Amino acid sequence: MKLYAGKVDTIAAEVINKLTSDGDLEVADPHEAQLDVASVLKEYLRVDRELTERAKDILEIRGLPHGHLFRTKKQLADQKDFGLGEEALTWITNQLVETFMQSKNIDEVYAEDVTLRKKIKEIVRKHMAVEEELDQEVRQRLKNIQEGTSAWEVEYARVLDQVKQKHGIKE
Repeated sequence: MKLYAGKVDTIAAEVINKLTSDGDLEVADPHEAQLDVASVLKEYLRVDRELTERAKDILEIRGLPHGHLFRTKKQLADQKDFGLGEEALTWITNQLVETFMQSKNIDEVYAEDVTLRKKIKEIVRKHMAVEEELDQEVRQRLKNIQEGTSAWEVEYARVLDQVKQKHGIKE
């Protein structure tokens, strides 16, 4: 699962719309509340990028192969109390609930934290799972090329870029 920068505004709008329409939140200005949600998501992306770069630097300094990247990044994330993968949902959700409690743009929070977390996780998970959908769409288009060949690898990357562009997803 991966959070794409191109999905941030969509997720923010959906979170605020869902929580206000369900009566969980009261907001004076939905646009400003969406910006609060978007800021949390953008901060997640920023920290994730920063951890990736630091992990790459560590690998280079220690002369370790690229295969150690995720393990090194995970260690750095654990030190910062930052969630990766499935834990990203929990980190993002906790940050959003905290933001709702402190934001000037959220007039009132009526729902329990547990309820808010559950609804937020469903929305964010749906948008982060887009990677699997993209893979299925690309594989559907590449039925005529044998998987595992170098031609397939090249075409897969090319078609994946096209599909991401079609869906408005940026890295």
